[in-house]
Amino acid sequence: MKTLAEQVAVGLGMPVRAATLAKPGALEATGTEPALVYPLFMAEGWFTRRELPRRLSGRSVRILPPFGLEPELPELVRHIVLTAAKSHGIDPRGSDLILAAHGSRVPSRAKDTTFTMAAFLRRSTPFWRILPAFVEEPPHIADVAALSRGGLCLPFFALRAGHVLNDLPTALAGFAGPLLPPVGEHPDVPALIARSLARAWKPSASQ
Repeated sequence: MKTLAEQVAVGLGMPVRAATLAKPGALEATGTEPALVYPLFMAEGWFTRRELPRRLSGRSVRILPPFGLEPELPELVRHIVLTAAKSHGIDPRGSDLILAAHGSRVPSRAKDTTFTMAAFLRRSTPFWRILPAFVEEPPHIADVAALSRGGLCLPFFALRAGHVLNDLPTALAGFAGPLLPPVGEHPDVPALIARSLARAWKPSASQ
C-alpha cells in the first residue's frame, strides 16, 4: 500500500498517503484535510458504503468510487489477459479465462463488478469462456477450476494478500494454466489511479 501510494504521488504531483482499515488508527492518523479518499477495493460493498463513511465522519473528505469501478480498468484487464495468453503460448480461442474474485458471504451486489468485467471480456476478447469465480460465494473457484479445460486465471484483486497468496493456489490445484499476478499489481495501475485522482481533485480545488 505504501509503495503504491508513493508511485501514485509521483504521477499526481501531490502527496498521497496510504492506510489500511485493518490497522487500528491508521486511517484516522492520515491527517490532512480537505482530502480525497480512494478505496483500494474491487467493488462497492459494506466497507466502502458504510465503514469508510463511519470512520471518516466529521472530516472534510470526499470518498471516491473504488478501484474496481475505474472506467479505464476494463481496457487494462483486456490488455493484461491477451498479453498473458501470448506470452504463455496459449490460444485464447480454445481456452478458459477464470476471473477469480473475493465475493461475499452475506447477500450483496459486490460480485456485480466481476460479472460486469466478465461480460466486457466476452465481448472484447476471443477466449472460449470467461468464468467468474469467487472465494466467498458460489460459483467457488475450486468448483469452476475443476470443470475447466485450462487457460488462464486472473485474480481480480487489488493486492497480493491472503486470498491471492493462499486460497487461490489451493483452489486451482489441478488447473491447467498459469495463475497471473493480481490486477492491482500491473505497472500501469499507479498512473491509472493518478489520472483518476487528478480528475476528481480539479472540481474540488475550484470550489
